[in-house]
Amino acid sequence: MAILRHENGTTYTQLSDITRELAPLNIQLNRWPVGESPEIQNLLAKDALSDTEKEQILQALDGYFQQLQETAGYQSRDLIVLHPDIPNLDTLLSKFNKCHIHADDEVRYIVAGEGIFGFVRPDGSQVEVTVQPEEFINVPANTEHWFYLTAARKVKAVRYFTTQEGWTPEYTDTEIRSRLAAV
Repeated sequence: MAILRHENGTTYTQLSDITRELAPLNIQLNRWPVGESPEIQNLLAKDALSDTEKEQILQALDGYFQQLQETAGYQSRDLIVLHPDIPNLDTLLSKFNKCHIHADDEVRYIVAGEGIFGFVRPDGSQVEVTVQPEEFINVPANTEHWFYLTAARKVKAVRYFTTQEGWTPEYTDTEIRSRLAAV
């Protein structure tokens, strides 16, 4: 289950509380079951995946993609797989661990592992949300945020796109005051 931490130390673990805390930012957080397929569960347990294995997972979860296509005009999806053995992992992650915005929504469905999204709230305070398996997050366009991995440094996430161009990070000058999550 997701965990939201305020910079003042307040922590929430109930989806209803987290949803309330994220409401001023219009961030959506939901649970989407991955399913019980042994084949998919075995793939999700692996660190690295071939392109064919990634496509198997994507196809198994395409019901969600079809919903997003119909309701919000999403055009494409992919599966990003990050783990400690990826060469230059820190360089890759450094693109996202600074405060930035995107021209389009950033939509992620965590299917294995976990990651931490940080946000600047309208009052200037900062919160971080640890997003865990079977959790879907939609960060609206132009929302100041950052992302990093937990100590396990593993995540598998389906990324949904309306366009690829609108997903490029545009860095802001906002300082991240602290990494709030225990990593």
